[in-house]
Amino acid sequence: MENYLDVQEYIDEEKLKIIAHGIREGKIVLFPTETVYGIGTNGLNAEAVKKVYEIKGRNLKNPINLLVSSIDMVNMVAKDISNLEYKLMETFFPGPFTLILRRKPIVPNIVTAGTDTVGVRMPSGEIAKKLIEYANVPIAAPSANISGTPSGTTLEDILDDFSNKVDIMINGGKSDIGIESTIVKVIDGIPHILRPGAITVEQIKQVAGNVIVEDSKLPSKELKHYQLGVDSILVYGKNEKKVIDKINSMIKTYNFPILLTFSENKLKYNTTNIIDIGSKHNLEEISKNIFTKLRQAEKLHPDIIIIEGIEKKGLGLAIMNRLLNTCNGNYIKV
Repeated sequence: MENYLDVQEYIDEEKLKIIAHGIREGKIVLFPTETVYGIGTNGLNAEAVKKVYEIKGRNLKNPINLLVSSIDMVNMVAKDISNLEYKLMETFFPGPFTLILRRKPIVPNIVTAGTDTVGVRMPSGEIAKKLIEYANVPIAAPSANISGTPSGTTLEDILDDFSNKVDIMINGGKSDIGIESTIVKVIDGIPHILRPGAITVEQIKQVAGNVIVEDSKLPSKELKHYQLGVDSILVYGKNEKKVIDKINSMIKTYNFPILLTFSENKLKYNTTNIIDIGSKHNLEEISKNIFTKLRQAEKLHPDIIIIEGIEKKGLGLAIMNRLLNTCNGNYIKV
């Protein structure tokens, strides 16, 4: 079996079927989804899933979601599904939406970290969909990154981390969305957003009528996410001039700061050490860029990464969630 497949211009169905068969047999595969790249294997094979944990350096207390290709596959791994949960799946599957459901015994304990629930998602990305269909098993697939670091949205971002550690790598180009899925758990008939993503609070309200956004808890020492190898700080507020003035005053206090800011604001800062994360009027562009830009900044080895924040609304809520975690709660609100 070849250990690399490029599907950016042409999808070789026969090779995908061979790779999917490998997944069914417990092989570990790096592959693109519409959200971020995943590192996946047969979600019903406990030993294979254990290898995914080991390769990522993932804490065994951190459960892994299952990718499915149909509602029948959801019913294979989950039980006691309510009408609202089916309605949420009907609306948001396939797509960047993960639903936490009660698990069936067929799901190994290692997938769920010993809990009685399992997260399920039906991806819309063509490669991920085909792999699940051809494997004919749910795929346990956390984001393809070494645990604690930013997720990979291009194969190039994560190539060094996983070279010679996985059985196969599939290059599908840049992820369409760029941040992980929205995670929802229905509690007492109300959807609770456990992790914001591209499916927004507003969209879920249209289906369910009521939504609760869980307080964004900073990562514990055991389960950190998106951390960089250099110090970083997020600066945000409703008054853009105050944000810019604050950042300009901060820039003076560092020898080599790197600033992540919007295309429109690049010329408003007293530094040339700037990385453009996209237009502030195009949150989809920022979402798609953010993890790659964070990795780019880290590789420059600055003494601080300063990030200009955005409003926590719509997709902005998910972007700010990732940035707050990146900075480990180190932020200034002006």
